[in-house]
Amino acid sequence: MNVLIVEDEISLAKEIASFLKSENFLCDLAFTGNEASEKIAVNLYDFVLLDLGLPDYDGLDLIREACELGSEASFIVITARGAVEDKVKGLDLGADDYLAKPFALVELLSRINAVARRKFNIVSPDIVLGDFIMKAQARKLVCNEKEVDLTKKEYDLLHYLVLNRGKVLTRQQLYEHIWGNILDDQYDSNFIDVHIKNLRRKMNQHAPAPWLETVRGVGYRVSDE
Repeated sequence: MNVLIVEDEISLAKEIASFLKSENFLCDLAFTGNEASEKIAVNLYDFVLLDLGLPDYDGLDLIREACELGSEASFIVITARGAVEDKVKGLDLGADDYLAKPFALVELLSRINAVARRKFNIVSPDIVLGDFIMKAQARKLVCNEKEVDLTKKEYDLLHYLVLNRGKVLTRQQLYEHIWGNILDDQYDSNFIDVHIKNLRRKMNQHAPAPWLETVRGVGYRVSDE
């Protein structure tokens, strides 16, 4: 998943990014409010980790802007501010959680996972897909107790479709959430098609996967039936 880290303490921002990348997240960094505002306006993020005490911006204004833009990003406020009124303002504006400094990186990861479970209505880490079971904690797709041999990106692509089960995702959305923000001169919509084709081929060696649907002219969907 794609995360924007908005933090003016550069060393802390890089430490968070390094940790989350080791946990298979994509990370963008913004060290000022203006930089963050520009990135939120043009890019698709699953999470924004937001420091309220930015030198050029009130972090609460970034939450307001994101809501006005219709951003689907989940905000976790990370700040040294501990006043109850700051927490209330952030949550009232649409923040999903609040984490006070200093904090442990494993706690941050736990908060992100908890928000993701609520956001995507995940009840169990094991998700049944016809004859297949996606074991999210182990990052495996299994069919009749045999593991399907997926690459890291193939797994990430399928997992993101599963998280958004029932929702049609465009090729551009899938590319940005799995490979990072699109550079116009590098984007090739066939890139996603090739990976979906490989996914289907590998799964069909084990069992049919009719739940992985192509929506012609738009993108792909994992059926919620």
